[in-house]
Parts: sequence; structure tokens; C-alpha cells
Amino acid sequence: MRDATITLSHGGGGKAMRALIEELFVPAFGGDAAEDQARLSLEELVWQGDRLAFTTDSFVVDPLFFPGGDIGGLAVAGTVNDLVVGGARPLYLSCGMVLEEGLPVATLRRVADSMRHMAATANVSIVTGDTKVVERGAADKLFINTAGIGIIPAGIALSAGNALPGDAVIVSGPLGEHGVAILVARNQLAIEADVASDCQPLGGLVTALLAACPATRCLRDATRGGVATVLNEFARASGVGIHISERSLPIREPVRGACEILGLDPLYLANEGKLVAVVPGPEAERALTAMRSHPSGADAAIVGRVVCEPAGMVIMESVFGGERIVDMLVGDQLPRIC
Repeated sequence: MRDATITLSHGGGGKAMRALIEELFVPAFGGDAAEDQARLSLEELVWQGDRLAFTTDSFVVDPLFFPGGDIGGLAVAGTVNDLVVGGARPLYLSCGMVLEEGLPVATLRRVADSMRHMAATANVSIVTGDTKVVERGAADKLFINTAGIGIIPAGIALSAGNALPGDAVIVSGPLGEHGVAILVARNQLAIEADVASDCQPLGGLVTALLAACPATRCLRDATRGGVATVLNEFARASGVGIHISERSLPIREPVRGACEILGLDPLYLANEGKLVAVVPGPEAERALTAMRSHPSGADAAIVGRVVCEPAGMVIMESVFGGERIVDMLVGDQLPRIC
């Protein structure tokens, strides 16, 4: 492959596209470039569980590279996390790329290497993919679509509609780090904050939690819309109320400071390596201990409880002792965050 930048011929189905696949993607992901599909063993899938989990996601983050991650690692971790919060063991991913004419090949290679590294960390395989190239100006450098397949073991039944009054709400670590990292990386505002994205796969953390607390009710990774959106989804799906304490929310000082300067609420900022768990109240401390024993949950905290009323609403007790409704966002605090 001799080209330094992506050209339209790299999406044309000919020799240039073949060279791109065989010399860049196959070394990064493996697989058989001669076939149009991945072929997976049904026997192996059935042996591992009784249900198939299937998800898809698209990534348009700007910029492509940011403190703590990049679009490639984000695509893998984000898809893996959508599977694990359903109790699934992630196994296989697909990867579709939309490339803009003129994208440096070195940039694409760096993204592919990051995906390979994140997939190895999450113990998943990227088994099939697709590449399209659009004219210069028709996209913004690089967009990625992924799909993921995992297996849910028998006996696991996590759902947003499982929360019951008396349950405890746990977050796995400090909030808002991905959102602030992206904001700073864009260099659109004159602020400095030593914040890196929390982009990471959460399979190991979920395994530790479910081993300690098999009765876990709900799990969700708090990405776009942040923890506030997840809690509202739980409250509405379960027909319960959720009360949280502002004092209990784990937020690092650089994130808190950036939010105060910019008028942002960390409850609504995106995370790419944090989850929200609802567990039975009597098992909350055991679940918390299990999460804190894993590196991805070292700063986990119990932040609230599930109550009967007001059904479908999230209420937060402020540091000043008052209460306010934590509703879902009407718009988007930060576009193109993932």
C-alpha cells in the first residue's frame, strides 16, 4: 500500500481497496479477507449461555484523538459495554468504517491499532467489517459503526424495569470525565483541565459485581445523557422513584471546576467507562465492596435509593439540603461526544 492518504479508489472494490484491507485491517483485526461474512460456531455459542445479546452503535466523536482515548478504542469499549450491562459475555464485533477522501493512512492505521488493543483488553474478536470512502467534505475524517454479539448465561435477568423500592443505587466511579476530556481536546474554550477520558471496557467489573451480588436488578453504562438519563430510564421503566444525594456523587475536582466555569451539570455529561447499578438494599455494601475490589470500580459509591413515589421521577437532595427534580435533557449539552 503506497498511498499516504485515503482516495476514492480505496472504497471502489478494486486493487486499492484490497491493499487497504489486506495490509492495514487484516494485520490489525485478523480474519479472512476472502470471505464476505464471519462464520461462527453455534455449538460454542449454545455452550456458553441460553440467550444471544446483539447490539449496534455508531461513533462520530470529534476530535478523533483525545486525552485517554480515540475513536477506535471508544468504538470497541462502547459496544462491549452495551453488551456487558445486559449480563452478556461479549464475543464478536463487526466494524464498518466511513472514510473521507484525504484522511491520512497513518491516522487510520493508528485507529485500527487502537481497536486491536482495546479488543484484546476486552477479550473480544473483530470478525467482519466494511469500508466505504466518500468525497472530501462529505464526512468529517472518519466515522465508525460497530455491532456486537455476546452470550447471556442462564439465570441472569438484568433489566431497566427491575428496580424495586428499598434498592440501592451505585455508580462505579467519578462522573463526567469523558465529556470534559472531549471539551478540552476541542480547544474551543480557554480552559485547562487535567482530565482524561474514562474510556474502558467494563466486562471484568460486571463479572465481579454479579459474582458478589447475583440479585443485581439493573445495569447501564452512563454514556450520552450521563447518569441523569440512566436513572430516569430506570425510574420510568420500573414505575418507581429514585432519590439521590448530591454529596454522594463522586466527581473529581478538575471536572467539577470545568463544569462550574462552563455552566454544565456533571450528572448529564457523558462517561465511557462508568456504569450505574441498582442492587437490593441489604446487599448494597457487598456489591460496593466487590466493585471497589476491581480497578474499574475503585471509586464506586452508593449515591441513592429507590422509593415508591414519585413514580417515574428522579429527585436529588442538594448539598444545601433542598431537593430538585433531575429530569432528562431536552437537547444535547455537548454534540459529537462519542
